[in-house]
Amino acid sequence: MKIVIADKSHSIYATTICETIESAAKVRGTGIAKRKPSYIIEKMEKGNAVIALDNDIFAGFCYIESWSHGKFVANSGLIVHPDYRGIGLAKKIKKVVFEHSRAKFPNAKIFSITTGLAVMKLNSDLGYKPVTFSELTDDQSFWDGCQTCKNYDVLQRTNQTMCLCTGMLFDPNSNNNNHNDSKKIKDKVFNRLKRIKQTLFLKKQQTPPSKND
Repeated sequence: MKIVIADKSHSIYATTICETIESAAKVRGTGIAKRKPSYIIEKMEKGNAVIALDNDIFAGFCYIESWSHGKFVANSGLIVHPDYRGIGLAKKIKKVVFEHSRAKFPNAKIFSITTGLAVMKLNSDLGYKPVTFSELTDDQSFWDGCQTCKNYDVLQRTNQTMCLCTGMLFDPNSNNNNHNDSKKIKDKVFNRLKRIKQTLFLKKQQTPPSKND
C-alpha cells in the first residue's frame, strides 16, 4: 500500500473516486457534497490531492481546497474503498494530506466540516478544535458547494451559521497546537454534540406552522 501526492497520471481513478464517495453518502445517510470526475482531475493536476493505491488498485483518496485567497484550506472528500476499510487507512491518508496542506499552505488555517464521528476523531488527533461556522471561511463559493448535500436546506434555514455538520479548525498561529500534549476531545463529547444538533433540527422540522404562517 502506498499513499502519494496525486498527479495527472492518476486521473484514471477519478470516476471510481466519485462513485465511491457517492455510495458512501447513501450508506451513511449523511450529507456529502458530490463531485464530478473533472473536479477531481483538476485537483490531481494541481498537486492538491493524495491517493492510496494497493499496487494499481484504488484504495483511498482526499483532496485539498483553498478558500479566501489561501487564508483557509480544507481537506475534503476523504474516502476509503469498502475493500480497504477497518485497517486504519483513513487515518494514514488524513495525516498525509494534512502534512501536505501545511507544507503547501504554511500560513493557512485548515478547517473541516463533517457529520462523521470518525473524521472528528482524526481531526482532533491532528490538533483541530471544534468551532462555530463563523470562524470558518466566509468565501461563499465554499458554502455553495454544499448545495448537493441532502442537508443543505438546514444550512439555508440557519443563514449558514450551523448545520448537522460540526466545524473544526487547525490554526497554525495558535499556541495550543501541540496536540500530543493537549487533551483529546472524547468520543462522548462528539456524540453529545451530534445528538443535540440532530434533536434540534428534528424538532424544527416537525414543528407545525402557526396560524399566522
